[in-house]
Amino acid sequence: MDLLTKAADALWNPWLLGLFLLTGLVYSIGSGFFQIFRWKLWWNTTVGSLGRKTAGAGAGLSSLQALATALASTMGTGSIAGVAVALTLGGPGAVFWMWVSAFLGMMTSCGEKLLSVHYQHRGVDGTLRGGPMFYLQDGAKLPKAAALFALAGLPATLAGGNLVQSSSIATSLEAAFGLQRLPVGLVTAILAGLVMVGGVGRIARVSTALVPAMALLYLGGGLAVLVCHASALPEAFQLIFSCALTPRSALGGGCGWTAAQAIRYGVSRGVFTNEAGLGTSAMAHGAARVDHPARQGMWGIFEVFISTLVVCTFTALVILVSGVFDPQMSPSLTGAPLTAAAFSSALGRAGSGIVALSLLLFAFSSILGWSYYGQQCLDYLTGGRGRGLYRVVFLLCVLLGAVWEPQAIWQLVDLCNALMALPNLTALILLAPEALALLRRFENFTSI
Repeated sequence: MDLLTKAADALWNPWLLGLFLLTGLVYSIGSGFFQIFRWKLWWNTTVGSLGRKTAGAGAGLSSLQALATALASTMGTGSIAGVAVALTLGGPGAVFWMWVSAFLGMMTSCGEKLLSVHYQHRGVDGTLRGGPMFYLQDGAKLPKAAALFALAGLPATLAGGNLVQSSSIATSLEAAFGLQRLPVGLVTAILAGLVMVGGVGRIARVSTALVPAMALLYLGGGLAVLVCHASALPEAFQLIFSCALTPRSALGGGCGWTAAQAIRYGVSRGVFTNEAGLGTSAMAHGAARVDHPARQGMWGIFEVFISTLVVCTFTALVILVSGVFDPQMSPSLTGAPLTAAAFSSALGRAGSGIVALSLLLFAFSSILGWSYYGQQCLDYLTGGRGRGLYRVVFLLCVLLGAVWEPQAIWQLVDLCNALMALPNLTALILLAPEALALLRRFENFTSI
């Protein structure tokens, strides 16, 4: 684990941290901070369009199906366990940097989704396909970097999209209901396999049903906890902001956190929860049929908003107001158990049940989304050969994740994410002028 930690830290500190923030800043400044000043446009194009019939024809997913598939992967264990890990490793200040990375990541995500649709390919089966591989190959003219992204994407889907999710499912159900981890992993693998064989269409349909239900369950429970501990909310916000840049002085030096740790874990866990800059969720959006590429970019903005600025903020605040997290001491709990303890502080055993069920839904839907990403990476590299073998390996990793040590998995996730992000962020910066020009045309094109 020490080797994995050192390798991940060498890539993240400070190179990738800066590159993620720089990419988001380029798109934010280049668009005139579109996420703020044109919020009505992206909100009406996404949430405001749910009752309207949108243009588009041919094979492919609807915008909502593409979003649900992407959210199924982004709203995984990172929203519950990942935020708790960020708090214990980086301190309360990590939440502030998670917000910063999400704010800038809204425009990074917009660029990814826009470019994925702009450089769509049609597969041999007639389905639409898109993602970093194609805009690296056709847009940035970097076919070797495209292959590198796909190569890095395969282990990333097995680690962050599978091992972490399966581990969190098994751990939470064991803690909440005493269920044995191996049988839980076996059942999870069987259910995932039944959905995977139906392809992206079945994954999208299942995700469209799961995502709203799991979000309402988790946010409803979190809201109840925040109402019960409402008097502690001002102190929680004060702690987040005071620890963001000067954690030692803010906490009296007792915790040992540094500003570098707050930034490192805030940004990296923020990236894991919304995938802005990784390029993974862009593969789901790349299968959408829309009348203009930037329309899907609006869903990319909304995706980061809901997954990090809403869901992850709920998790962080619930933990901080509950009293189970003491920033002056080394926490004895982390990950999903810490979140479960925070919910239980106000809701009793029902709180642990809500977290366990939410984590089950979040993680299972994430497994489905990431299985699609892995198959897309494999298809790009092999032209569709070996898909059956990949599915077998993927499902075996579900079993492995159920019995493996979660902390070791998180270090592997950070390393895989870094290897995926490097070529993708490079392409996003190179293609920024083209992406921003398409965004400006969309502003003129739409009547919203």
